[in-house]
Amino acid sequence: MKAFQVAVIGMGPRGLSILQRISELAGQLPPGTDLDVHLIDPGDGGQGVHSTRQPAHLLTNTVASQVTMFAGGQGPSFTEWAAGSGYREFHTEFHRTGGDGGEPVGEHAYLPRQILGSYLSEVFDRTVRSAPSQVRVIHHRDRALDIEARDDESFAVHLAKGFILSIDYVFLATGHCERTPTEEDRAYEEFAGQYADRNPRLVYCPTPYPVDRLQEIAPGSSVAVQGFGLTAHDVISELTVGRGGQFRGAGSGTEYLPSGREPQIHLFSRQCLPFAARGVNQKGLTGGHRAQFFTKEAVRLLQEKATHHRSSPQLDFEEEVLPLLLKEMAYAYRSAEEGGSASPEEYEVTSTDRRLIEEIIDPLRGREFKNQHAFREFFLDYVESDLMHAELGNMTSPVKAATDVIRDTRASLREAVEFSRLTPASHATFNTTYVPVMNRVSFGPPRHRNHQLLALFRAGVVDLAGGPGSRVSLDRDAARFAIRTEYPDGVATCHADALVIARLDACHPERDRSPLTANLLRRGLIRPYTNGTFKPGGLDIDERGRPITAANEPLRTAWAVGYPVEGPRFYTHALPRQGMPSQFSTDADVSVRDMIAHIRQASTATSEEQHANSDRKSVSLP
Repeated sequence: MKAFQVAVIGMGPRGLSILQRISELAGQLPPGTDLDVHLIDPGDGGQGVHSTRQPAHLLTNTVASQVTMFAGGQGPSFTEWAAGSGYREFHTEFHRTGGDGGEPVGEHAYLPRQILGSYLSEVFDRTVRSAPSQVRVIHHRDRALDIEARDDESFAVHLAKGFILSIDYVFLATGHCERTPTEEDRAYEEFAGQYADRNPRLVYCPTPYPVDRLQEIAPGSSVAVQGFGLTAHDVISELTVGRGGQFRGAGSGTEYLPSGREPQIHLFSRQCLPFAARGVNQKGLTGGHRAQFFTKEAVRLLQEKATHHRSSPQLDFEEEVLPLLLKEMAYAYRSAEEGGSASPEEYEVTSTDRRLIEEIIDPLRGREFKNQHAFREFFLDYVESDLMHAELGNMTSPVKAATDVIRDTRASLREAVEFSRLTPASHATFNTTYVPVMNRVSFGPPRHRNHQLLALFRAGVVDLAGGPGSRVSLDRDAARFAIRTEYPDGVATCHADALVIARLDACHPERDRSPLTANLLRRGLIRPYTNGTFKPGGLDIDERGRPITAANEPLRTAWAVGYPVEGPRFYTHALPRQGMPSQFSTDADVSVRDMIAHIRQASTATSEEQHANSDRKSVSLP
């Protein structure tokens, strides 16, 4: 018998997906082959950033019915599990009552992330319990600090507590990255420390996570929050509901009852545009817009033409790919407007169609605001108008039908973007210009979050710190942060005691604070992904998910999945949907099958036999 040693570093949803596939595919191992699967993560299995210990007011950003760890239907979806576990809805809160009181968890519910953590842990426990006899799971509640490659393609994995594991195969599923302090971070930190004697409320938060760190922000102080996305909504929720405030009512009738412990919250960003609310889902659990123009086949045809004309398959996103996406969005808009009767064979984009889609993508185009008051009025009207469309639904509202196209054609976007399929210059434009737009118009918060945002404006708890083009400066005379926006009527200035950067860091290995990443770079086992002169972020991998070394060779016995490879891959953080093709699941399947193929090849090449240990049990180590 031969027992191969496997390390899965990171046991969030991505690591869990690897464990699931190992368990499901273990029957394809050569006879007499066992696997010792070492899970390296200090947290509870499966949860990752979805800790059950986080506040209940932090929500998932996808309706629970569309989330599952069993894309093939082998187990319950998030909603099915929650209902079966006794969760009930009480207004906008969810409690495990066992079926008494409240309302059933509906298919349109956005559940707290702490409940998702419980679901993921249940899937983890089920996976470990049901693992076949040749798979033994050992959970090391520790962190991996370093990986050393050996001459025989095996590894020595160094853990924080001093233990060293001898490992044959490694899966990197380490999740989100956190940047090392930038020059700007250091300047803000130094300012907050240097002037604390004059303003004891001065605080700088380069990231809001974990949200406990926001306790440093004093009640009654003013806080500038940079960002309008999902992270900003977490910050707002923690500084309001997390401090005892309450929302009453629903929809446009939502009201906020302050606790008196809130700070004054001021929002700003580069464009100062809110994220559009998700439309009511009218497509069912597995429905989606059926692409007519922006298909994977259409993208491949563009690549073939590019190869023929330019001797390179790389595309220009704005010139070649974007027109297909905009046509698809315009077609969806027209179809919704006409009640679904638009014929794709006869459809051509009109100047009116083009203008409507451009207004969705860039609502600031052609607009000028004389002062902060004028921009504030536009901002609030924009949120209210967007909510009206969101309430109509993603098939009835032409706006939401058009923006949903971006979500429903992610496979086509991946086909156009992944693994340097755009020219370097175009890839840079895509990342810096179009990805933020896509996130804003198509991947925004649940509707009730934006209703709550308007209620907070009405309550005087939240306001804008500035408008488009606003910038942070350090007012040393006032010992406060200053957010300044230039308008024709003059410069608008908003002072704040605290500054929170409400955005997730892109994963740039050379700027990651993780000791493991730093050591892997130092050893040359990984390298940052580059597309020519452009550095999008992420680890460089081949299309099987194997990290590319500094010597430009793939590691044959290691794989990387998830957020650390956002760069060569695109949109890696979406969890699987019930009954839908999933890149999340595909990545796990391909990498585990690759490992098994390598084991079969190694087993064929050797006649060595080892006696099996008859008492192989899964364990969790402290």
